[in-house]
Amino acid sequence: MKQLRVIRLVIIVLVVGIAVFYAFPLDKNINLGLDLQGGSHIVLECIDTPDAPVDSDAVNRVIEIITNRINPEGVKEPVIQRQGERRILVQLPGMDDPQEAESLIGKTALLEFKDDSGQTLLTGAHLKNAKASFDRFGRANVVLEFDEEGARLFEQATMSNVGKVLAITLDGQEISAPVVEEPIPSGEASIVGQFSVEEAQQLALLLRSGALPVEVKILENRSVGPTLGKDSINRGLKAGLVGLLLILVFMVVFYKGFGLIADLSLGICLLLVMGGLAILNATLTLPGIGGIILTIGMAVDANILIFERIKEELKMDKTFRASIEAGFSKAFRTILDANVTTLIAAIALLYFGSGPIRGFAVTLSIGIAVSMFTAIIVTKLILELMGQRFKKNALV
Repeated sequence: MKQLRVIRLVIIVLVVGIAVFYAFPLDKNINLGLDLQGGSHIVLECIDTPDAPVDSDAVNRVIEIITNRINPEGVKEPVIQRQGERRILVQLPGMDDPQEAESLIGKTALLEFKDDSGQTLLTGAHLKNAKASFDRFGRANVVLEFDEEGARLFEQATMSNVGKVLAITLDGQEISAPVVEEPIPSGEASIVGQFSVEEAQQLALLLRSGALPVEVKILENRSVGPTLGKDSINRGLKAGLVGLLLILVFMVVFYKGFGLIADLSLGICLLLVMGGLAILNATLTLPGIGGIILTIGMAVDANILIFERIKEELKMDKTFRASIEAGFSKAFRTILDANVTTLIAAIALLYFGSGPIRGFAVTLSIGIAVSMFTAIIVTKLILELMGQRFKKNALV
């Protein structure tokens, strides 16, 4: 029993340590949405070229590619809307550098492999995957993986250019010019250039999302403030803090020592939620804050169920340790059922929803997992440790 308790304590310390590492400082590691922080406001226009005329399908494809570029994990909550026949509105939360936004969105990202005469032998159309990595000298590079047809073309290109330069260009600009030492039949290549790890990651992201099918012109690029307004944000924060304070006081007044344990568990729960948001690089919006508030309610509800069960066992003159085991055992099924059904609803919102709805679903899903962890593992461990040092009357 003591060994199991030590293992649980190590797990809790490890999880909390990871959450603190990723979450703090909160103002740098937690992304805020357009409603709370503002961001970049960009208007794009698709332009006809002789090789790529603009039509409805091309505009929709541009929207899809831009979405994949700026929101690959699906948790950043940008606003991407079509305006008229050719224009696209893009709003990026938390990104206040117009140049950074422009370099991510405005690039066509046409990848080409050219021989020394300038003839294009292979393009990124056959690219299967791209990821940032390091070569054997520790330099940042981008590893490319082609599909079956791309692998065949790449093998032919390297076979016919052994001992020659095979230039790699992006949007007509050379980014690498390696000399082919031998044919490469594996369908894999790497781009090594004078760029940092962040630049390699961004290049890999651009290549994974694909090249834009038509030329895009940026008509407007500016920073915008939060859509809710400062007064609305301040009132919301005050309401949340007051509500949290009332919950903490309620638990102490009605459950005494049990209430203090619940408050401590609740604090750990909120910390882990922040850590989860930071790890997923998710964006916190007002609906997301609503998900956190709902998480607090579920965590408190789980603790109340556990405490009431323990009190029932204590009334039957069982020992404190036996009452804890019986109370958790009897409350677990109810807590699990309530959380699983809520998680199913959150997954449905995440899958079918968009924008703020997805933000609410992401935060709620993290909160459900965290509240289960704190209620079943953290609260139980604290009860066992405090039960050894305090009298039963001090907790009940």
